Amino acid sequence: MLHLRLIVPTDLTDEVVRLLESTVGTAHLVVLTGAARDPLGDVVMCDVAREAGDELLDRLRKLGLDRAGSIAVENIDLSLSRRADRAEDDAPGEGADAVLWESLTDATHEESTLSVTYLAFLTLATMIAACGVVLDNAILIVGAMAVGPEFGPVAGICTALVQRAPRLAWRSVVALVVGFAVAMVVTVGFAFFMDAVGLFEAEALKATRPNTNFIYRPDWFSFVVAVLAGIAGVLSLTSSKSGALVGVAISVTTVPAAANAAVALSYGQFAQARGSSEQLLLNLGGIVLAGVATLLAQKALWAGQRRRGGTA
Repeated sequence: MLHLRLIVPTDLTDEVVRLLESTVGTAHLVVLTGAARDPLGDVVMCDVAREAGDELLDRLRKLGLDRAGSIAVENIDLSLSRRADRAEDDAPGEGADAVLWESLTDATHEESTLSVTYLAFLTLATMIAACGVVLDNAILIVGAMAVGPEFGPVAGICTALVQRAPRLAWRSVVALVVGFAVAMVVTVGFAFFMDAVGLFEAEALKATRPNTNFIYRPDWFSFVVAVLAGIAGVLSLTSSKSGALVGVAISVTTVPAAANAAVALSYGQFAQARGSSEQLLLNLGGIVLAGVATLLAQKALWAGQRRRGGTA
């Protein structure tokens, strides 16, 4: 269930209340007349089944409530109410399959912001991966994958393409390109420093490296894994199962590929740098392709469910 808290101008309150009362899947309607002070108006609250939430939010925005008042949405972790149970039963479809497009756009917008924190995490992850490729240590590679925040802007690109949101697309592309560029440049400097103090050496990079040589040898398996990870990542976002994102993060060779390319460049190993760059682009491309396809499929399937339920 979702909890909606609306600040409604007085002249819109009756219309908003009628909309909430007529929406299948709503319960626990509360109207507090004159309770809002900034902006002035009434406070209207209700609970709504997740599967009915996206359509209701769309209709509220068409009333201009996001401009004249306020729409706040919260997830309800526990609701002990027979009315809530009936509301979920009456709403068409399953809550786990429903996509809240407004929530998804807002979440990916925040995750794709080019911030100091984002750059710090991506740079630290790339430096950890650099240690992993030199030591041929798979544990460090997995750790670097888990630290990397790059799935945020990748998901932002997928959402922007499906929702036709050019600003989100531009923000996400900038975060991805600038983020990896900064992380790789810093990692090149880090590699020079580690070489100067005797902790990195060219021979380690030239070795067979059975645990990490896949990083600079892209193949079809890399693309297949990226596609599967892209599907899983998007599903975890749209279903609010964020725990699955950790598994997605350690499934694709993005940060390690960037790290290997940076270290290889520092030692003049241009073949490895090229192979790692190809691996990076192949994985990013596979995730975006799978993510867009998954969102389009969810959009089509949910639209069909709503039509069959008679709510479209």
